[in-house]
Amino acid sequence: MAYHRTELAEEMVWQIFHPRALDPHFEAGVFLSGPRRIGKTTFIRQDLMPALQRQDAIVMYADLWSQVQADPADLVTGAMEQTLADLQTPASDLFGRISRQLKRVSEIDIGGAGFEFGFRLDQLGKKTGPTLADVFTEVVEKTRANVVLIIDEIQHAMGSVAGNELLLALKAARDAVNLEPGMPGRLFIIGTGSHRAQVQEMVMRGNQAFQGAWSQAFPLLGQDYVMYVLDLTREQLGERLPTLPAAVNAFQQLGSRPEELLKALIALRDSPSDLAPDAQLPIIVQALRHAAADAEISRAESLGDLATTLFNRICLSDGPTGGFYSSETNQALTVEIGMPVSQSSIQNALLALTDANLVMSTGKGRYDATDPFVKIAWRESRGLASALGLDSAAG
Repeated sequence: MAYHRTELAEEMVWQIFHPRALDPHFEAGVFLSGPRRIGKTTFIRQDLMPALQRQDAIVMYADLWSQVQADPADLVTGAMEQTLADLQTPASDLFGRISRQLKRVSEIDIGGAGFEFGFRLDQLGKKTGPTLADVFTEVVEKTRANVVLIIDEIQHAMGSVAGNELLLALKAARDAVNLEPGMPGRLFIIGTGSHRAQVQEMVMRGNQAFQGAWSQAFPLLGQDYVMYVLDLTREQLGERLPTLPAAVNAFQQLGSRPEELLKALIALRDSPSDLAPDAQLPIIVQALRHAAADAEISRAESLGDLATTLFNRICLSDGPTGGFYSSETNQALTVEIGMPVSQSSIQNALLALTDANLVMSTGKGRYDATDPFVKIAWRESRGLASALGLDSAAG
């Protein structure tokens, strides 16, 4: 089902290409983070990339999640190689679009020979090959176009020496292009990530390549999307079609995940008709919430008793919580776990939870659950939702 977020994409492209005086960080990089399966990749591929191309940008796309065991640098240079090969191929759509743009803005007609570069594509990423700074500089100079490199699940690059070297090389390339006076285009780097803590670290810590870049939570799908889905499924659901408010509430309680909404509607279609759709849907949603959160909850429990206890404390708080190293907390944890707890063991447990993408640091020693959906499901699984008044807040 192709639901387009054209307005959001065009607004984002305008912000990137036309930053205002107080928005210089857009040129440093743009990073979008959010839980898995909320539509980030779909938006990037079917809305943002076309919007960038409509502005005559050269777009390169690498998905680090597509081959999790591969070297991130190989995936990025592979995406670059494919795009540059298209620029060298007169029959490609990319060559046609960029060559027409070049002729329009500079009266340069490169004919049907394709763009020629002073480096071999099969040498990209090789130690003896060109630097990324050299590659992007030449591409911008010859095409006179903006180049946008999109890296999906960019946080995977932080997990290896080669990946971190890639990020530093991309920063050097960005600076080489964007800080050079008179360049006919710019290099923009867009990253998405489902590991919010690591994406946050990339733009906040001074030792990271993209410190100071712009970062925000990925905008969730909302009522317009739910209305679109209901219109598509109206005929199949028939009398089991829920009202829009009931469907919107269900979607929100399912973490704004499109796949989960479809599962709920399929279950609603196949459910007995003795309950009205709006009465049956919350029951289905409750079951799906627990099923979807089980894997996340088991990951926390697999990290050990201390990590589980700390995660429980974090989930019990309505917002970010801290004080993990106080003497009072230490005593309470010792009682709960049944054995002495040291500050180093608390620190290690928090790091393990962060590495597992279950919690994220919000600064000043405070932590919160990475995914609000999992946070609420954790509380519900322990029978705490009703006691804490979370039934209504979950939606």
